[in-house]
Amino acid sequence: MSKAIEITDANFEEIIKSEQPILVDFWAEWCGPCKMIGPVVEELAGDYDGKAVIGKVDVDANPGVAQAFGIRSIPTLLFFKGGEIVDKQVGAVPKSVLSQKLDAQL
Repeated sequence: MSKAIEITDANFEEIIKSEQPILVDFWAEWCGPCKMIGPVVEELAGDYDGKAVIGKVDVDANPGVAQAFGIRSIPTLLFFKGGEIVDKQVGAVPKSVLSQKLDAQL
């Protein structure tokens, strides 16, 4: 089963160029809601293997990417297509909500 990839300040630009839709989960180790949605993001990585890129950005370890997108609340999930933000979800939500947003980009 596929796992969500770790996205860092260093590799973000390269990953965002993907032709596939991308879901980026901005999270932190100390964040309770982030821990709730973390397993859902990992499940989506398996469900969308080969169809979409699913990644996670630890905002404490990678403040550059978080700052660039004005991330103030976590978890924040950004959906990219063609390098542009096409959708956004702030806060923990059911897997079905994230699946619908990803499906809309496929």
